[in-house]
Amino acid sequence: MSPDTTSDPFAEPVAFGQRMQILRTRRGMSRDVMAGLLGKSPSWVKQVEGGRLQMPKLPMVLRIAEALRVGDLSDLTGDQSMAIELFTGPGHTRLPLVRSAINAFPLTTQGEAPTQAHLRQRLKRAWSARHSAPNHRDAIGALLPDLIQDAQLAVLQADSSSERRTAQAVLSEVYSLCQFFIAYQPDASLLWRVVERGMVSAQESTDPHAIGVAAWLTTQAHRDSGPAHFDAADAVNLETLRYLEPLLPDAGDDVLAITGALQFEAGYTAARRGETGTAWRYWDTARAIAARLPADYYHPVTSFSRTVIGAHAVTVAVELHAGAESVRQAAVADATTIPSRPRRARHRIEEARGYQLDGQTEVALATLDKAYEAAPETIRYNGYARRIVLEETESKNPAQRRRASELAVKIGMLAL
Repeated sequence: MSPDTTSDPFAEPVAFGQRMQILRTRRGMSRDVMAGLLGKSPSWVKQVEGGRLQMPKLPMVLRIAEALRVGDLSDLTGDQSMAIELFTGPGHTRLPLVRSAINAFPLTTQGEAPTQAHLRQRLKRAWSARHSAPNHRDAIGALLPDLIQDAQLAVLQADSSSERRTAQAVLSEVYSLCQFFIAYQPDASLLWRVVERGMVSAQESTDPHAIGVAAWLTTQAHRDSGPAHFDAADAVNLETLRYLEPLLPDAGDDVLAITGALQFEAGYTAARRGETGTAWRYWDTARAIAARLPADYYHPVTSFSRTVIGAHAVTVAVELHAGAESVRQAAVADATTIPSRPRRARHRIEEARGYQLDGQTEVALATLDKAYEAAPETIRYNGYARRIVLEETESKNPAQRRRASELAVKIGMLAL
C-alpha cells in the first residue's frame, strides 16, 4: 500500500458497534446528540459501540441509519445481504448526460447563444415542469443538458459587464435547477460542483434574488452533510440574511420570498440541533414574511408561500422529534393546496414521519401512499420515506406488513 493511501476502516470485518462509532465520528456527532436523536441514553450508545450490547433489532438499526444519514444500510450493519440504499437514491438514467453537460464548461464560442429572454422563458418552463410532473427528475433531466450549454455560452458571449451579470444570474438559476435533479443521487462530487458554481455565478451577477437562491441551496447541501457541517450551513444562511434584510422595504415578492425561505432554513438547522426555541422563532419570522406575500404567490424555486408555511411547521416539529406536535401541525396544514407535486409529496412524507413518531404507523403508511400518488419519484429518492417503509415491512401486524411491502415494491426497494 502506498504511504499516501488512506486505509479503509471497513477493510476487515468490523462489529456493528464499531461501525456505528466510526460513522458517528465521521459525522462529527457526539454520543449525547446521537442518544437524543434515538431516544436513548448516552450510556446505551456507548454500550452498543463498545460491543457490550448486541446489534439492535431492525427498527432501531434503521433509526440509527437515519440519524447517521447512512447511504447504504450494509455500511452500518456489515451485512451485504442488507445492501439497501436509504439516503442516496438510485442513479437516474439521465444523470450521465446532465453530468457531461456540467463538466463540459465551454471556454470558446460554439455557435450563437440564445437571447436572455429566450433563456428565461425556457427556465420558466423547466420550473413549471419540475413542479407539475409526477416524475420531475425525468422532466427536467431532459431539458437540462441543452439549457446548461446555452446558459454557459450566454455568459461567454456577453458583450458588456451589465449583460454578463444578467447572464450569470440566469446561469446560477440553471445550476439551481441542476441541484434539484442531482440531489440524493449517487454523485456527491457533482452535487458540490453545481452548488459552488451556482454560488459563484450568483455572486458575480450581484442580483439579490440569485444570491438568495444560491445561498438557500448551499445551506441545504451543508446541512444534509451532517452535524459537523451545521455551522457552515448557518454561516452561509445568516450572512445572506444580513445582506438581504436592508433591501426588504423596497423588495419585490421574489426577494421577499427568498428571505422568508432562508429564515425557515435557519429554523430547520436549529431544529436538527434540537434547539426548540430558536427553531420556532425562525419559523415565526418566516411566517410573518409569508403573510406579506400575495395570497396566490408561490416562489418558483423554493415553493415559499403562505400555503407552504404550514408544511414548514410540520417539518420543524418532526426534526425536533415532537410526535404529538407534528400531528397537530399536520392537522392544521392543508397539503391539497400545495400546487407543486414534489413539494406536496415531500410534505406528505414529513407528515408520515410525524405520525410514526406519534405511534400511528398505520396512518404513516397511508400518508406515504398519498406521497406516492402526488410524486412517485419524490418518495423513491427520499431516505426518510424509505426507512419508514423498510421498517414496517418487519411489522408484527400482517396488514401493515402487507401494505408496507406493496409500497416497497412500488418505490423499487423490494422485488416482486
